[in-house]
Amino acid sequence: MSEAVNHFYSTVENAAGQSQAVLVELFVYFLTVEMGQESATAAQIADCFVRCDLKAPKGIAARLSEGLSSKPSRYIKAGGGYKLQRHMREALSVKLGAETVTVQTSVTLRRLEDRVPAGPSRQFLKETIDCFEAGANRATIVMVWILAMDNLFAFILKNHLAEFNDALAKNSDKSIKIKVITRRDDFTEIKESKFIELCRAAAIITNDVRKILDQKLDTRNSCAHPSGITINRSKVIDFVEDLVDNVVLKFRV
Repeated sequence: MSEAVNHFYSTVENAAGQSQAVLVELFVYFLTVEMGQESATAAQIADCFVRCDLKAPKGIAARLSEGLSSKPSRYIKAGGGYKLQRHMREALSVKLGAETVTVQTSVTLRRLEDRVPAGPSRQFLKETIDCFEAGANRATIVMVWILAMDNLFAFILKNHLAEFNDALAKNSDKSIKIKVITRRDDFTEIKESKFIELCRAAAIITNDVRKILDQKLDTRNSCAHPSGITINRSKVIDFVEDLVDNVVLKFRV
């Protein structure tokens, strides 16, 4: 969550000049609107301060409780914590303005990052999302495709090498010269479209996953060289979410 809350904080105009009371409100907004939590607790708000390298104020719980009875009230109780009254939430949404849209889309992807086990894959996904936040939509798509393929390579080597090699041995496509896979680099001898076919033939992936991969490969191909097409942010988010949810997280190594 560190990346997401820091990106949120960086979009707040004159964040360093805001009072602690206002920052508490903003972090409640971040947790319940941006991160989609049902409510925010005092401990979670204090954690937001710490993750932004800020000193957490004392008495956050008391501030939240006082906000229930203020005129007008600022918070309501929900799900074991607090969330903003509607008028407060809408006022903050207007105040944060268009920049919040960018943060929301970034947070959507940062949530995926937190779900990937710590290690090289998570770091690679982090750098992929960094590309997205820098506006490099094509680079984001190319990188997350590489991540998904690398994940499948590792998954097959660890769990289904015999099945894959059996499908490879039955292959009749003469463009595939390699006859057996023994290490990761061997997979690069196979065209990605054929690799997907072999994964399906070996029953390593379902037909639904094959369809996702075929569709995403077409998109990746369009992004991997100069072209006149426009890749908007919503398409990138869909691409990343689909591959992380249906490949990286489904076929855990």
